[in-house]
Amino acid sequence: MVLFIIVVLAAIAFEYSNGFHDAANAIATVVSTKVLTPRQAIALAAFFNLTGALTGTAVASTIGQGIVDTKVITMTTVLCALLGALIWNLLTWWMGLPSSSSHALIGGLSGAAVASARGDWSVLKWNTGLMPKVVVPMLTSPVIGFLLGAFLMALLFVLLRPFTPHLVHKIFGKAQLVSAAWMAHSHGTNDAQKTMGVIALALFTGTKSGAFKDLPPMFNFLHTPDFVVDKWVVILCAATMAAGTAAGGWRIIRTLGHKMVKLQPVHGFAAETSAAVIIQVASHWGIPLSTTHVISTSIMGVGAVKRFSGVKWTVVERIVWAWLLTLPATGLIGYVLARLAQ
Repeated sequence: MVLFIIVVLAAIAFEYSNGFHDAANAIATVVSTKVLTPRQAIALAAFFNLTGALTGTAVASTIGQGIVDTKVITMTTVLCALLGALIWNLLTWWMGLPSSSSHALIGGLSGAAVASARGDWSVLKWNTGLMPKVVVPMLTSPVIGFLLGAFLMALLFVLLRPFTPHLVHKIFGKAQLVSAAWMAHSHGTNDAQKTMGVIALALFTGTKSGAFKDLPPMFNFLHTPDFVVDKWVVILCAATMAAGTAAGGWRIIRTLGHKMVKLQPVHGFAAETSAAVIIQVASHWGIPLSTTHVISTSIMGVGAVKRFSGVKWTVVERIVWAWLLTLPATGLIGYVLARLAQ
């Protein structure tokens, strides 16, 4: 029971870090275009992250039972996975790199599971989970984000040509409030569910191992003989992510909103709308998408249409390296921690 409490605390810490690490996903553009002040933008993102997190559990089910074989998972495995993801989140946040919290958690879980299975890689569900729902989306979603962002921006350029810059700025200053809210809501529907899945996995594992059988009746809500995501888990994760988002992630906001490309409200609207559409579709199908990858490449696509040389490709290169390293790095950290625990 003590170990389970530690796991839940680690999950809360990760979810909180996910909130402030990925706050930039929802609000970097609306801050950089000066449509909202930083405080207003964070309040908006926190609220709509909360509403999104309370919507559905398809992604949570994928994380909890679709990535690794649950038969080899112990409470220690879950704890090592969370610690590996949390370490990577804090490291990349400190460096101001918008890496993927989703891939950090998946990498940590995969590495810890392989360690728990004594090096047996067959515990990873390659064909039904990792390949179709993690690896393929990891490669295709940034490309789709870039192309959709570029397409929407090009379409807006054509449609808005008859209007004056002042009128365009005025219209999209208001429209970007809607797109930023939708982006924050979409982020909540996908990212918050990943920690829900891990806590549900810990509950399922604890019930299976008999860790909860001698507890007083008041703790009966912990018994989870079948893998389900209970309401209290949903509410806990939603509230924690909203609190983390409210704390803000200024280092990453500066990278996405200022360093990569200079944006105006119409560009922010195009980037946020493109990213929100992609994330919403992925959440519906239970795909634990990297919201970071999608919004970053949507901003790149919008910026490239505006002026290709306007995108600071040296910053983009640093971001891409962080993306490529996230899965193997967190997998290694999760593996080492689980081996040390053994």
